[in-house]
Order: sequence, then structure tokens, then C-alpha cells
Amino acid sequence: MSRTLMPPAAQGHQTLSAYISSRFDEFSRSQKDVAQYVVDHLEEVAFHTAEELARRANTSSSTVVRFSQALGFEGFPELQDAARDEYRQSHRPVAAGVDTGAAPLFSLDHSPFEAAVAADHVNVEETARRVSRADVDTAVEAIAAAERVLVVGTDQMAFFASYLRHLLMLLDVRAEIAASPSQEGLSRLGRIDATTLVVGLSAGRPHPMVVRAMKLARHRGAGTLAIADATLSEVAKLASCSLYYSSNSPAFVRSHTGLLSLIQALAHGVY
Repeated sequence: MSRTLMPPAAQGHQTLSAYISSRFDEFSRSQKDVAQYVVDHLEEVAFHTAEELARRANTSSSTVVRFSQALGFEGFPELQDAARDEYRQSHRPVAAGVDTGAAPLFSLDHSPFEAAVAADHVNVEETARRVSRADVDTAVEAIAAAERVLVVGTDQMAFFASYLRHLLMLLDVRAEIAASPSQEGLSRLGRIDATTLVVGLSAGRPHPMVVRAMKLARHRGAGTLAIADATLSEVAKLASCSLYYSSNSPAFVRSHTGLLSLIQALAHGVY
């Protein structure tokens, strides 16, 4: 089988992911949603339709096609070929006779319930693989050294922001949350200073308030930590330290099992 040809503009980039990352700032807002999903979920892009990718990235199939063309491909099938090529290169078959690990959790004809549980299991493993010890150590040290920790997370992230605050308060860490653009939440952003560590939580496209908090923290010399499910997330790019968690799910909502595991492990590290 011949190797998939990348667009001429991609010369110098060994992989599709690296090429997309280098072009990220050029894309439109909706195309950035697709870019983030492609880079962090290559195995899904390699085998899903454009319609399925659009649904997972919360956009339209026409945006997926335009994104493919913006990269220099004729359309989505050519981008998918490049994704498959990169996926196969990074997942070479294990040599014969080598044990590949434990048996699958469920049979091939698993129920929707079993599929969701299996996805959560994989997300915890993927989160553990993608987070480096150096980044975790940096995050733990930043939390322990801060005079005040402000956790910013809205909508579905509000629960996890509250839970992280709860865990830190059990450890006698002064922690607050900003969970909505209310007067109280905005006043907490207004008190950010150089002694504050701002922790931004993000799933998919970040809420404007989380982005605002990270920008304000940088402007005022505060520490910044991002916990996001997209390595190219704007929140992650604004933070001095970022931790990635996997949120793949066969369900109609993202999986937050990896995020919960990450939050609890961070608190244990501070302990």
C-alpha cells in the first residue's frame, strides 16, 4: 500500500497532527473546533464519517469539508487518509507471541451501558498516558505555593470546579470558585493578583469567562493552570502549565471520568 501524500503546504511536517498544530491560529472559530478534535482524537477521525466527526466537534459537516480544504486536501476523504496513515504509524502491530495485556472488559456485542463504561475506562488510561510527570509536579507545586487558588469553570465544568475547591479546602488550601459571570464571580476575577493561582477548567470550546480569567491572570502576573480536553484549547495556550484529559464517549455528552481522576490525583499530590 502506498503512503498517503500530504498537501504540498505540509512539507516539513512529519504528521497530520503536527501540520494542523502549526496552522491552528489561521483557522476560523468553527474550524478550530474541528482542529482540536482531530489532533486529540485521531483514531476516531481515521474511521468516522464527516457527519460523525462534525457531531463530535459540535459543528457542521460542511465545516469539516472546508477545514479539510483549508489544509490543502481536496476534501474530507483525503484528510481521513492522512489521519489513518498517522494512526497506523503510531499503532504498529505488536510482535507475535507478545502479550498485549488484559482481556477486553466486555464482549463485542456490548450494550450501550457497557460501551459507556468501557469508554470511561479507556479515558482514564489515555489521560494517564498523556499527562507528564513534570507537568503534574509543576501543577502540584503551584497549588501548594499559592496564597489563593481561584478555580474557574462554568456550565458542566462548574461541578468539577466546586469539587476541586472542596478537596483543596480539606487540605487547608485557600480556594474559591468562579462558576458563572455573575457579580460575585466577576468580583473574584477582579481580586486576581500575583499571589493567586488561576485554574481554568475547559471541555470543548472554552467559556469566554474562563478565557478572560486566564488573560487577566497573565496580565497581573498570577500563576495559571489549565485542565482541558483539547491540547490546542485557547485556555491551555494561555496557561503557564496545562494538563490534558481524555473525554471520548459514545454517548450524547462528553465523558468526565478522566477529569475526575485528574482532579483527585492532583489533590492527593498536594496532600
